[in-house]
Amino acid sequence: MSTQPDLLHSEEEEALRAAVRDLLTDHCRPADVIARAESDTPHDLPLWKTLADGMGLAGLLVPEELGGQGATHREAAVVVEELGRAVAPVPYLTSAVVATEALLACGADDLLAELASAASIGALAVGLHTAPGAPCAVVRRGNGLLTGEVTAVADAAVADVLLVPADDGGLYAVEAPAATVTAQVSLDLTRPVARVRLDGAEGRRLGDAGPAVRRALRAGAGLLASEQLGLADWALTETVRHLKERKQFNRPVGGFQALKHRLAQLWLETVNLRAAARNAADALARGEDADVAVAVAQAYAATVAVHAAEEALQLHGGIGMTWEHPVHLYLKRAKADSIAYGTAGAHREALASLVDLPGPPAAHEPAP
Repeated sequence: MSTQPDLLHSEEEEALRAAVRDLLTDHCRPADVIARAESDTPHDLPLWKTLADGMGLAGLLVPEELGGQGATHREAAVVVEELGRAVAPVPYLTSAVVATEALLACGADDLLAELASAASIGALAVGLHTAPGAPCAVVRRGNGLLTGEVTAVADAAVADVLLVPADDGGLYAVEAPAATVTAQVSLDLTRPVARVRLDGAEGRRLGDAGPAVRRALRAGAGLLASEQLGLADWALTETVRHLKERKQFNRPVGGFQALKHRLAQLWLETVNLRAAARNAADALARGEDADVAVAVAQAYAATVAVHAAEEALQLHGGIGMTWEHPVHLYLKRAKADSIAYGTAGAHREALASLVDLPGPPAAHEPAP
């Protein structure tokens, strides 16, 4: 029996939001994030430990019998949204969502327990740009060993276990020391990507790669919309606050009609994104119409997040162009997110196929 989507947050979800936001306010200040971005250790592992171990957030999607919280994608979306608001440099989306979903598809209980307890960080060795259902790079398996290279793997530098698709159709768990992980240049300084190279590494087969990777990437794309919502909401809120405080010609800049119109448009876009992101999280939690809901959310989210960050940078004036102001972190994350887990165009194509919407006829074909 089909159930209706619920786009409202429960009291428990709002309490979770408040707890995560309070923690990030105290331990993930913009100046600290910028300082980390300039260092050789961009990931904030102490913050990750607090989130994952202290608050138990790494195991939200893991069943209680395996040491997790037994929650749903709705709760995970709340966490991801708050992490997006803070551009927190932690591997939550990649480990607690994407890698965890792949392990759930394979029934790898021992690794799930490790990820849930924050004893290990997992990373799916698939390029961050890969859309759900799209072909992905695989490594070769021969004589029981894995050989090959995968690029643009998000948060691979801090992973303890890599989940690697191979050409025999299997998904293999490879301990991080068995791989050579080389940092790659990334626009988003708060979510580094890396090249993963295997030269005859041993791996334990977990299950079939196809369904596991697809499930993982679908969840990643669906909850990425919540991250993009957090980015957009921060950009809108901070821009409104700045324009109320800044004065020109002895009046608040926000009082000028042209700027009011720009902010009103951005507010409408953000409200629509909130509905789309919430619907994707709810559909993933219910297991109904998830493919359509995720495609709809990602077809819309990238444009809004980038637009919000661009408006924030421009409307902050000169201060917005400086390295010291955090708005550049949000713009870089928004731009990187716009191609993560598939571009908006790729999701629009997927959506057209899912709802049986034919494309326009080719130039040489007559219209029906």
